[in-house]
Amino acid sequence: MRRLHRRIVISLFIWFAVANPLHAEAGEIGVSSDSILFGQAAVLAGPSSALGQGMRQGILAAFAEINAKGGIHGRKLKLVSRDDGYDPDRSIAQTKKLIEEDRVFALIGAVGTPTATATVPISAAANVPFIGPFTGAEFLRAPELSNVVNIRASYGAEAEAWIKHLTEDLHFKNIAIFYQDDSFGRDGLAGVKRALEKRGMELSAEGTFERNTKAVSGALRTLKRAEPEAVVMVGTYGPCAEFIKLAHKGGFNPTFVNISFVGANALARELGAEGNGVIVSQVVPFPWDASVKVVAEYQAAAKALDPDLKPEFVSLEGYLSGRLVAAALEMSGPNPTRAGLLQLINSIGRFDISGNIMTFGPQTHDAPAKVFLTVIQPDGSFKAVEKL
Repeated sequence: MRRLHRRIVISLFIWFAVANPLHAEAGEIGVSSDSILFGQAAVLAGPSSALGQGMRQGILAAFAEINAKGGIHGRKLKLVSRDDGYDPDRSIAQTKKLIEEDRVFALIGAVGTPTATATVPISAAANVPFIGPFTGAEFLRAPELSNVVNIRASYGAEAEAWIKHLTEDLHFKNIAIFYQDDSFGRDGLAGVKRALEKRGMELSAEGTFERNTKAVSGALRTLKRAEPEAVVMVGTYGPCAEFIKLAHKGGFNPTFVNISFVGANALARELGAEGNGVIVSQVVPFPWDASVKVVAEYQAAAKALDPDLKPEFVSLEGYLSGRLVAAALEMSGPNPTRAGLLQLINSIGRFDISGNIMTFGPQTHDAPAKVFLTVIQPDGSFKAVEKL
């Protein structure tokens, strides 16, 4: 009888702790008395690893900066990263491990459209925030995806910027596209077609390649026959650099325009001298402009994390994601919850991160995320331009 009584008491205690999370020590999955755990499933090894590593470094720099100041309500921000190889199946497995085994509070810094397509439903079903994915995919902006927090402009917005500058600044009429043959590339393709249709134009040619390969020769032959004035590119740095180098070698020299997801700094490194004049659209502030307060803070945080880290676009995006969650958690109070964090971000709709304004929800219609163009210089550096 005494044992039965003890079991009943223990069972009631466990039920009370689960049913009343604010009375538990942590208050929420991934939250302990001294830390808040975030998870990242991204490409950390292989041909596109600079993207995942860049996001990871930026997030870690932001977290280290916040932790050095005492954390958030006495808790340190921590990150566990798992390599998904930029492969949807692996991303599903790694995301499930982060949610079920690591028991993270939120996901942050995922990389890629095909991987997000596979993992967002998992995070949504588990009510886990999916913050700052490194992708401009249109589907992530659907109102019903209430657990997704986008900090960057869409690929459609980037495509509109490309076509606007190519047609208005350079008066080009013959534009072709080179894109990754999956949901990422097709999202970019759709954006380009919309931008051209607005101007009564069509693509002169389309060339594709398979994800995680550099098999670009077929696409090069197809596009070269069309003799375009510009080739817009929706891919990662490896295949895009391979295409540009082979094109130059074969005497094919249109204006090349790349999407931000390419990984601008990695693209410039891959191209070397062949990168001169290549255009890349960007969705974060210029990482070398220390006159911008948030950029100066990013540079200092990156240097404190690792003195060898150099400023670049991808890690700055990761840093901004880290700073955003820190700001939102600070406002959430000492007992953060997943639902509360998402509700706060979406209801406030506007965060000022050291002068860099991020907008969410309905406010993005009035203040959409910015897109600007950069041009690779002969020495591999970047120049921000307002006009081509």
